[in-house]
Amino acid sequence: MARLEALDVRPLPSQKLYLAEALGRVLAEDIVAHEDSPAYPTAAMDGYAIIGADQAKGRVTVLGDNAAGTDVSNLEVIPGSAIKTFTGSLMPRGADTLIPIENVTVEGDAIRIDEAVETGFSVRPVGENYRKGEVLIPKGTTVSFAEIGVMASLNVVSVRVAQKPRVAILATGSEILEVGQCSDNPSQIRSSNSYTLEALVRLHGGEAVQLGSVHDDKAAITRAMREALAGADIVVTTGGVSVGDYDFVKEVVREELECEVLFKGVLIKPGQHIMVARKANRFVVSLPGFAYSSTVTFILYVLPLLYRMQGRRYELPVVNARLVDGYRKKTRNKSEFAACNLRLAEGEYRCDFSGKREGSSAILTNLLGETGLLWLEPGEEAKEPGDTVRVVKLG
Repeated sequence: MARLEALDVRPLPSQKLYLAEALGRVLAEDIVAHEDSPAYPTAAMDGYAIIGADQAKGRVTVLGDNAAGTDVSNLEVIPGSAIKTFTGSLMPRGADTLIPIENVTVEGDAIRIDEAVETGFSVRPVGENYRKGEVLIPKGTTVSFAEIGVMASLNVVSVRVAQKPRVAILATGSEILEVGQCSDNPSQIRSSNSYTLEALVRLHGGEAVQLGSVHDDKAAITRAMREALAGADIVVTTGGVSVGDYDFVKEVVREELECEVLFKGVLIKPGQHIMVARKANRFVVSLPGFAYSSTVTFILYVLPLLYRMQGRRYELPVVNARLVDGYRKKTRNKSEFAACNLRLAEGEYRCDFSGKREGSSAILTNLLGETGLLWLEPGEEAKEPGDTVRVVKLG
């Protein structure tokens, strides 16, 4: 992961979208207030605009009404008077307080003060929402409902957002069977990786391009990867990157596509046999074929690239948790990421391995439910019940 941090990954060009289309996209510009809001003192409820000190008189004369949207330039509260004012109305000149309707009794053309309020009560001051020049939504923010509402209040018609990185996903292996395809060979397995990784791409702001699967044939893999690299910002492959006789992906990347291999192999479990390569401003990330391995390494090595192409940084959502079970580390010189249950109980996170299956790196079902990844660094020893550990929070 540290190797990725040193890479020069430039954000993709931005694009303008109408406000309603920007939901879920990443801002490519700061959203700055161009005026104070409110720009004038404003009534926060229905009542009577008065001079606060006049409440001591016990009774003031009502000069008229001030409905929301009324031009108040000709309205002025003078000592001993009030103007009936409604929620959202600008406060008339001279008034500094709004006394609620329920605090007074109407007596002809006057009101009697039954229950006084503090001076300034229920008056929204200038700039209560925001001040002119204030950065309200910083660049790199993912647009949600609140951001849409704030930009609408600023009269933002269209907004500049990061382009969605295109991530092409290619599964390699003669044993891969497409979803929906009938099996006539017990050695075939379903292409779950492609769908898992597509979901991760979409969840994190990218555009996934499914290229299906290709058999363990060097020429076929070359054609598929060349096509992928021509139209995608990141090409993700699964399988074919280890040391077997039919693992052609690494050769294709180096020799046929003439990519610069940035690194090959990492000291992690699962997924040590990964490769990250580059051609111009496009990346190829080749992941293991086992489902759990490919998912974990995608989170660790593809999501950071995906985020940086959108002008933001991906930080692993790590929490400290109390370990309920013990855990025996499988390796000494590697980082380990073990699927665990993660829950919040009595004000702290707790993790355990109840129901988690032990075995190969193919067990994707270990990521079902409220899960996390127990993260242990090289050199860390076995963990005992009650130890505090780091867990990457998933979901």
